[in-house]
Amino acid sequence: MNPYLTLGTAVLLALLTALAAAALLLRRRQLQRGTSLKTLLDLADRLEADLKTCRSGLQQAHAVMSLNPDLPAASEQDAQHAIDAGLRALLQQRLWIRDRSPRASQEELDEAASSMRSTRDRLQPLLKALDQAQNDLNSAMREHIRRESDT
Repeated sequence: MNPYLTLGTAVLLALLTALAAAALLLRRRQLQRGTSLKTLLDLADRLEADLKTCRSGLQQAHAVMSLNPDLPAASEQDAQHAIDAGLRALLQQRLWIRDRSPRASQEELDEAASSMRSTRDRLQPLLKALDQAQNDLNSAMREHIRRESDT
């Protein structure tokens, strides 16, 4: 067999192998990027739902506890401002996702997702405490109504 033909075939196979490996690597990166973007959007949706749940729970608690539910107490206003600030920050994050994610590095996408996870992790105990406080308040109100009806 011709040595040039053998060498040419070996070089061609090496090039095809390298090309296939590069294509697989590129495809893997695209899949990872797509997964990261989906995760980032899912985290943003969950964080928004958490913040809205928190807002709703605080409003409900205030309505039960307040003598005049139409006038928010100072502490409720502070809580509303904090939740509104969280929603504004989330909007900024969503705008970043829309505007920058197509050009963002994988590391930037991972950092954004990590930041949202961290925020949700810090919010979860507060949501649980709010839920527990709401349950306690509901129990106290039922007890108060029961006592009122007994007299």
